[in-house]
Amino acid sequence: MDVARQPASTKDDRVVGENKLFEQQYLSGQLELELNRQGTLAERIRAGGAGIPAFFTKTGVGTVVAEGKEVRAFDGELYVMERWLKADLALVKAWKADEAGNLVFRKTARNFNPTMAAAAKVTHP
Repeated sequence: MDVARQPASTKDDRVVGENKLFEQQYLSGQLELELNRQGTLAERIRAGGAGIPAFFTKTGVGTVVAEGKEVRAFDGELYVMERWLKADLALVKAWKADEAGNLVFRKTARNFNPTMAAAAKVTHP
């Protein structure tokens, strides 16, 4: 995300890093930050690609992650509701693509690329 252009008011990321501009925008309230564990992030993206608007997970129950989110009990255990993540555009690394837009992913490119491609309106290899 190009923070300098300020295309959105929310950034959802696993790692923030040491970006001074991002830090300034976050501290001034120009930008919101939502932290997700990697597994929850992957599942939110997968849900977006599968058309599942929400799901429940035990991850984050009783922590700051659950603040402002619906919490339900199932079989005596508490679960936090997480919403899907979808994107307007996904830039992915594919080994091969055909003219119809079918993509073939190899090796570590199979981690998030297919999931992100499914969750986006437009995919660009």
